[in-house]
Amino acid sequence: MLPLLLPIGSLLVGIALLLLGTGLLNTVLALRGTQEGFSDITLGLIGSGYFLGFFLGTYVAPPVIRRLGHVRAFAFFAAATASFMLLHALIVNAAFWIVLRVAMGISLVGLYTVIESWLNGQAPPERRGQIFAVYMAVNLGALALAQQLLHIAPPSEFTLFAVAAIFVCLAMMPVTATRQAPPQLPHTPRLQLRQLWAAAPVACAGALLSGLAMGAFWGMSAVYGGRIGLDDSGIALFMTFAILGGAALQWPIGRFSDSTDRRLALGWVAAAAAAAGVLMALLGLAGKAVLVGAFLFGGAAFSIYPIVVAHLVDHLSHEDILSGSAGLLLLHGVGAAIGPTLAGLLMGWLGPAALPVYFTCMLTPLAAYALMQARRTTDVIVDEPAHCMPMVRTSPTVLEMMTPAEEPHAAPGGAGS
Repeated sequence: MLPLLLPIGSLLVGIALLLLGTGLLNTVLALRGTQEGFSDITLGLIGSGYFLGFFLGTYVAPPVIRRLGHVRAFAFFAAATASFMLLHALIVNAAFWIVLRVAMGISLVGLYTVIESWLNGQAPPERRGQIFAVYMAVNLGALALAQQLLHIAPPSEFTLFAVAAIFVCLAMMPVTATRQAPPQLPHTPRLQLRQLWAAAPVACAGALLSGLAMGAFWGMSAVYGGRIGLDDSGIALFMTFAILGGAALQWPIGRFSDSTDRRLALGWVAAAAAAAGVLMALLGLAGKAVLVGAFLFGGAAFSIYPIVVAHLVDHLSHEDILSGSAGLLLLHGVGAAIGPTLAGLLMGWLGPAALPVYFTCMLTPLAAYALMQARRTTDVIVDEPAHCMPMVRTSPTVLEMMTPAEEPHAAPGGAGS
């Protein structure tokens, strides 16, 4: 494995540094916005702005990369991202923050696309699955570690914004210094939604509903932690426990989904995430005991999207896998853009417990629909069964790593930051 990783080590270091910065900022903004007196609906709109930008970035970023080339495009997007991070601290205004979050979402898609297309180009087709697994481990580890950087300084100070921007600037160094030849950026078409629905309706429902849930998780969980009385250290632990739960449980859940009807697995995992939402709401009254609920929710909820993509791949021919998975990512992105605003609205009306209850309300229908479909129809796999692997949602380019040429159905899928 070491000879395989050494040539791409600079890219992995770059993405780790990038995620340390962005993972830190996502939580800092929720805490600082709360201190500034922003309402829950306003904080939800700020969270939705990021995912809206992420959605737009899938269309905006690739032409920029093709025009500038990988190295210059990465420097371009990294400079923009670092600038946007610092502007959050210089101009504390809710409307301005929403605009900045949209811009940051677009820039981050550009950064992810550069690194993922580069990794895909450097990985031998038969080893892409291993590269993909290492890449996802780096993603989850960096996101979890980023939460602990909250101990450096209070969110009310400029320091954390500067630290986040510094990490993004540092990410430019290994990536722009790499001697690897830049690859061609592939064009990934999308299947029409009606074709996706005809192929795998449970996957379409899972992508949308998991997007609604996970968008709210990333956008509003730190706000929830503050509203139930956790201090900054407790909020950092809350986010870390949820991410670690996702990292720890995705592998066994993925293996479970590979051994049974994927719809049954999706139904039971969605039901477990919905139940964990109820548990989180109850434990929110018991101080740091809520960390247990966060770990269990993360473990189940982070696993939903990988199962969804694997289920879709089960029902597509090899030539449609990339376009179908990109279409699924589109559905997930739409849900993620709506989720924070909807959850913030409910929290403003009903209080902080509305967030875990919202998770339950989004995932219970998914569980019921998946289990109902499993009872009604036989699951017919087009070719060979897919192999479910952990993932965080990044750019459509990562789909290339999920579909090795020699192993067309060794395709996983994931959830995101």
